[in-house]
Amino acid sequence: MCNLQYHSVPGKMIFKSKYPDIKIPQAGIYQYVTSNPNKIPDEKVIYVDGVTGRSYTFGEFKHETKKFAAGLQDKLEFKRGDVLAIFSPNQVDYPIVLLGTIAAGGKVTTANPIYETTKLSYQLIDSGVSVLIVHPEILEAAIEASIDAKIPASKVLLFGDKEVKGYKPYRSVLINDRVIEPIYYTPEEAKSTIAYLFYSSGTTGKRKGIEITHTNMVVRLAQVNSMECNLGRHNIIMAVLPLCNGWGSRILHKILMLGATAIIHSNFSVETICESIQTFKINRIYITPPIILNLINDPSAQQFDLSSVNKIVCAGALLSDQSERKFYNIFKILISQIYGLTESGGITTFPDTMKNTVPVIISLNSSVGILIPNIKKILSNDCHELGCNEPEELWIHGLNIMKSYLNNKVATDAAIDKDGFLIQEILYTLMNKGFHVAPSELESILLTHAAVSDAAVIGYYSEKDATELPTAYVTIKNGYKQSRALAEEIQSFVDENVLPYKRLRGILFIDRIPKNASGKILRKLLKESLKNDMKK
Repeated sequence: MCNLQYHSVPGKMIFKSKYPDIKIPQAGIYQYVTSNPNKIPDEKVIYVDGVTGRSYTFGEFKHETKKFAAGLQDKLEFKRGDVLAIFSPNQVDYPIVLLGTIAAGGKVTTANPIYETTKLSYQLIDSGVSVLIVHPEILEAAIEASIDAKIPASKVLLFGDKEVKGYKPYRSVLINDRVIEPIYYTPEEAKSTIAYLFYSSGTTGKRKGIEITHTNMVVRLAQVNSMECNLGRHNIIMAVLPLCNGWGSRILHKILMLGATAIIHSNFSVETICESIQTFKINRIYITPPIILNLINDPSAQQFDLSSVNKIVCAGALLSDQSERKFYNIFKILISQIYGLTESGGITTFPDTMKNTVPVIISLNSSVGILIPNIKKILSNDCHELGCNEPEELWIHGLNIMKSYLNNKVATDAAIDKDGFLIQEILYTLMNKGFHVAPSELESILLTHAAVSDAAVIGYYSEKDATELPTAYVTIKNGYKQSRALAEEIQSFVDENVLPYKRLRGILFIDRIPKNASGKILRKLLKESLKNDMKK
């Protein structure tokens, strides 16, 4: 039975969630996440450092964020609407700075800790940052970038408790006795006021600042919370993903709403993850596909007791059915997948396929899902049944949609139509003699080969054939050697499982598949590499 209501319009089909629309809270994001609907006691531990054990209770979190906000105003002349950047790997103080800035009436932009100076400089300048909070381990890049962005050294502060090269810890400068009441927003102000500036990965050109309003974030949290009503203060959660991206940030907010406990790590090694699960009895994990593959491929993971985990939520890229089933066969843990964009937040959930309870709806890259409340969608292909060609565009409408791209009206107008629909490419496809070939399908098959640990399929344009030919980059597991014979074996393995037009026209070995922080394959980089590799 279909789990969506849909209505035909000329040339398009508008889908709406089967779930009734939820009431949207009329509040700023700080007020919403600290509204305490679950009646969390102030002494409940909310955030825990997975290595040191350092923690914040719900009461300590509220007190520290209000002191941080007061310090910004008193010491750094931080005003409503000013922008603060966080440049740091995951750590337990991250949410204090994130929501302390919001309490002060500011905007937050989060920078990926792997950025080198040029990328960081661009983001600081583009977003108009006036204060930078940085982890000491990546201070050098931050110093150079802050000079480029003309941020005074007095406004570059550190996480931790030690002064480094004259740069002081934010706690020694900002945290004093005074607290403030967080800035209050009317419903109209919440709809128009920017809270977060997340940046696109830049896989399709210049990186863009994505403006997320207070209402955008409130709606996203309310939507997801309505779908995960079994979560609460009893949950111990680990987010195995960077807190600097939109999904990671949203989970930090969700923890506060639920009154759950979050174990925060910066190290995502198999050993660290498994030790944390065993030690803290973690029962819910938010994760990306590359980590799932690492757990599958590393035999040491099976030596830990992971029985406390009752669910894993995976996002950032598509996890193949084969990988999901292989993971379940090894660990007996169900995986739910969600699909979303930084511009729109989570929009679709992919329920546990192992339970075989997935409704029949439009195919999305060989997976199916349920729209969350208060969202409408349009598929660019007018197809009405499972098995049709996967759509190349997804149009989304709802209050979860970003306000705009920062200082980029051209990109905004191209992304959001006059009716307020966000138009996004959801699937990378290549064309082989007029047929659509979904790289994810071929990648899923490649990952089932005994020698392959990771794979990426892209198209190589053949002048001779006047079409794109599917070509794969693969990384191989320890114990196997790169050779022509192995490449031919892998290629034959795929060819036996696909239609003729989907057959691979080449296998290339690579040490690591390039991906962004959320696990999405950087196909643009691989296409550049392929041009050179094909000349050899």
